[in-house]
Amino acid sequence: MPGPACYGRGGTDATVTDADLVAGRLPADTRLPGIGALSLESARRALGEIGVGGGGSAVSAEGVLSVVDAAMVEAVRVVTVRRGVDPAGLALVAFGGAGPLHACAVAGALGMTAVVVPPRAGVLSAVGLLASPAQADAVRSWPTPEDHRGLDGALSGLARVVAGRLEGRPVVVETAVDCRYRGQGHELTVAGVAAFEAEHERVNGYRRSGTPVEVIALRATARVPSPVGVADLPPARRTVSSVEGPMTIAESDCAIWIPAGWRGEVHPSGAWVIRPDPGGRR
Repeated sequence: MPGPACYGRGGTDATVTDADLVAGRLPADTRLPGIGALSLESARRALGEIGVGGGGSAVSAEGVLSVVDAAMVEAVRVVTVRRGVDPAGLALVAFGGAGPLHACAVAGALGMTAVVVPPRAGVLSAVGLLASPAQADAVRSWPTPEDHRGLDGALSGLARVVAGRLEGRPVVVETAVDCRYRGQGHELTVAGVAAFEAEHERVNGYRRSGTPVEVIALRATARVPSPVGVADLPPARRTVSSVEGPMTIAESDCAIWIPAGWRGEVHPSGAWVIRPDPGGRR
């Protein structure tokens, strides 16, 4: 509260939702659950007043979205390129009420092959919480980084500790270690010391054969499966099965923007799969 200007609840500051509405990614007749009809005029006024308050000219909705999309692209780079993962060839999963409005722009900038919008994308975090296992974690420092004697026994003891926190239920326990080369200031979490050098090479592009490997910490995670699975939920309802951009798909919990040159199809799982159309123009 009061939210974006277009919500009509007293907000006057322009938000990304206002820019989406003015740019047409959200249709002018959009009605959001619990909010109702959106005010295009209020969104335009808010965008126009940004410049007035800052002593400059009004900003454009397209300019706002360009900045927001660029920030999202950089955020994806942090969890892919900077970790040694090439996003090209991967699919981008978009969720949240507004995430699917920006996903194609992000995927296109990174050369990703597809955008996947799962069923119930707007409440995906709640669905995940419902279907996620109960979990207990423990971390202990390892006092002798280059001396690994007794490491297996210590991991087994830590595994018993986390399993005891979920006592009385069928528990699955996994262990891991935080490792680094001598002299490094950061660690990688791997299943065991023997897996460290291959993971280091995958992430950083090289390995230092012959350099001592230090163990900094031990980790253990215990999980108990949820009694409810995603497949137990009712199937998602789709009124159309294939669309071509430019088009906005307004669903009960999110809005999906398919730009020109992209095509969306409903997968048997109920998810939208959106790809660049080889025959279209982007």
